[in-house]
Amino acid sequence: MDENRVTDLMVPLGSYGTVNQNRTIVEAIDALEAASRRLQSRGQPARAVLVVDDRGEVIGQLGHLDFLKALEPKYSLLGDLETIARAGVSEAFVDSMMESMSLWQDALDTVCRRAAQVEVKRVMRPIKESIDENATLTEAVHKMIMWQTMRVLVTRRGTAVGVLRLADVFDEIVRRMRTTERVER
Repeated sequence: MDENRVTDLMVPLGSYGTVNQNRTIVEAIDALEAASRRLQSRGQPARAVLVVDDRGEVIGQLGHLDFLKALEPKYSLLGDLETIARAGVSEAFVDSMMESMSLWQDALDTVCRRAAQVEVKRVMRPIKESIDENATLTEAVHKMIMWQTMRVLVTRRGTAVGVLRLADVFDEIVRRMRTTERVER
């Protein structure tokens, strides 16, 4: 069977949105919107930007959920929210945390105005996972499931060259299912 490689589906780094860690959330949103315009032909909009240091090295990412978390700085006091979420917290527990920590006490317009000036480095998520551009899509799917991630940094000899997005992998899987279904009929 013809096995695609990660490089066949990745978004090249130059097409993906990037923002310096010292920029603001609003500047990150600008980069996200510009990347969405560049990626229109791929069928899937950009849903995250990569965060780079002063040398241009990729050090993190900022996705839609990260942008929302930036609106309420007290979330950082809770520690690793992904671990908390995986623990299966109840609605009552979430409500009690909101009340006891005084989360979301200000009007949304006030919160948005305040968050607009937050530096990206304060709310970005470090990128821990990467995959080589020559890895198979099968390996990439396995790693995305195990890492529970929406995107993986793609590398060539240890240097970032692109991003493999879950949406693009999903589209490829659906395309293959449809092709297989037609052949079997």
